[in-house]
Amino acid sequence: MAEESSFPSLKRLLVGKPIPSSLAHHERLSRVTGLAVLSSDALSSVAYATDFIVVTLVVAGAAALGYAIPIGIVIASLLAIVAFSYRQTIHAYPTGGGAYIVAKENISATAGLVAAASLLVDYTLTVSVSISAGVLAITSAAPTLHVYRVEMCLVFLALLMVGNLRGIRESGRIFAVPTYFFVVSILVLIGIGLYHYLTHTMVPIDAPLPLTAGRAPLTIFLLLTAFANGCTAMTGVEAVSNGVPAFRPPEAKNAAATLVTMAALAITMFLGITFLAHVYKVMPTAAESGVSQLARAIFGGHTFLYYLVQAATTLILVLAANTAYADFPRLASIVSRDRYLPRQFMNQGDRLAFSNGIIVLSVFAAVLIIVFRGDTQSLLPLYMIGVFVSFTLSQAGMVIHWRQSREAGWKTSAFINGFGALVTGVVLIIVTVTKTLEGAWIVLLLIPAIVMIFQATRRHYDKVASQLTLRGYTTQRRIHNTVLMPIGGIQRAVVEALRYAETLSDDVRAVYVDVDPASTEQLRRDWDVWGGKVNLIVLTSPYRSMMEPLLEYIEQVENERPDDYVTVILPEFVPARWWQHLLHNQRALLIKGALLFRPNTVVTSVPFHLAK
Repeated sequence: MAEESSFPSLKRLLVGKPIPSSLAHHERLSRVTGLAVLSSDALSSVAYATDFIVVTLVVAGAAALGYAIPIGIVIASLLAIVAFSYRQTIHAYPTGGGAYIVAKENISATAGLVAAASLLVDYTLTVSVSISAGVLAITSAAPTLHVYRVEMCLVFLALLMVGNLRGIRESGRIFAVPTYFFVVSILVLIGIGLYHYLTHTMVPIDAPLPLTAGRAPLTIFLLLTAFANGCTAMTGVEAVSNGVPAFRPPEAKNAAATLVTMAALAITMFLGITFLAHVYKVMPTAAESGVSQLARAIFGGHTFLYYLVQAATTLILVLAANTAYADFPRLASIVSRDRYLPRQFMNQGDRLAFSNGIIVLSVFAAVLIIVFRGDTQSLLPLYMIGVFVSFTLSQAGMVIHWRQSREAGWKTSAFINGFGALVTGVVLIIVTVTKTLEGAWIVLLLIPAIVMIFQATRRHYDKVASQLTLRGYTTQRRIHNTVLMPIGGIQRAVVEALRYAETLSDDVRAVYVDVDPASTEQLRRDWDVWGGKVNLIVLTSPYRSMMEPLLEYIEQVENERPDDYVTVILPEFVPARWWQHLLHNQRALLIKGALLFRPNTVVTSVPFHLAK
């Protein structure tokens, strides 16, 4: 028994004790833990968004870097607009679902599916990009670890998966401290950096420009590319609106307050880092991030405060993936409820987490990390298209919602959402144009493919429902049940199965395939003693095949009474040890597989448990 219970014991150690459904309300998020769980993606984006702007602009020379601040201000303004728009979505749709529900109910079912597919892709990329960026923060401080980045990414991924399988409230407790640790450390970094700037005690880094600097002209397209890259600072803004039901009552009020706090912190940190990166003349590289260079310049290299900032950055970047872990399973469960995904995604585990969604997300993210070798720069072009598709559809859907509801102040609300839809739509076009040739075409093909999978899944479930409905159904009376039991000889397990078979029908037949005349003769002699009322059917097999004669006979019996049942009884050994299964043939399993798709054929196993 100890061996059989080893897996449940390991599961309890990793995941924790089951939580009864009656305590589900205790697993809700407060504003403090909600900010940590659902905002870590948006907050962590400030750690690398500025880097992408600077790296894009520098190809036009050092003079082009002056555009980083205006681009940052535009992105911050856009973030504020989108956050305010999603605040309205929270109050209008407090049941959660975000862009999927809004687009489905106000535009069309297909628009909703496009939004859902976009978000599911974006959440998967969030996990892989965030963890890869977190590992980059580690390798920035310890370059010798760079060769182990894939292994480190997978370790962090496993830890996140286990943490979320333990339940949303517990994951909030685990991840709250690192989130607030990062916010405080970045605000302190910005505060001290601004102090040095204002008191003229700042020492610029003057990092050397890369070899690519000055090789391209400063064009509108380059500025748009830098803007598109910097829009990574906006990823995760929609997460709170997707997870409204995860908050404590009043859910909408708490979620809206969390969203406003998240937006204020993200804008402050993003603008602060962008300004300091410009005045300190930061130049991010593949080996060291911009935040790392700022911390070295402000706190000094190899100091306690420097490593503190790097530790906080690493933790928040890795834990940014937790936003996806909170929203991907919940969104998948909502889509599954509408029968566009397998219904297993609706199932909550014994810790009240959507375990299947968590595991699927982990598998897909692991594949991305392995394929792209944990390289943030390689993963980035795939990022953002999905999130801006959902932004645009959500805001457009809200405009239709306000026009139809005509609640008090609906014109103002519609204007805000309409302006948000226009702006995010323009950004979507920019991101698509600038990222397609860099690899984003994969996402542009993947989203329609996922929508087709959604629709195929729904068609299957609709077809199943139409066949299972009781509307207009009249019960067909079954008057006969032929029981067949394939046997390979006479022994205790077979005899006990025979006695069980006799309770099911008056027409019970044991079926034996003759491949050895001597064994067949011995079986006939034993049958007189142990066969009971069961008829013995011996089938010939000139070519020593066991399955073919058996299946032909079963088909013959089915044709005799096509409207009645045929029950096939299979005696099966159940060994005490898992490895002992390898010592026994799997004939019963083969028979089950062969009969699975036959109508009116029932397969029943009669287990015989072997002692140790």
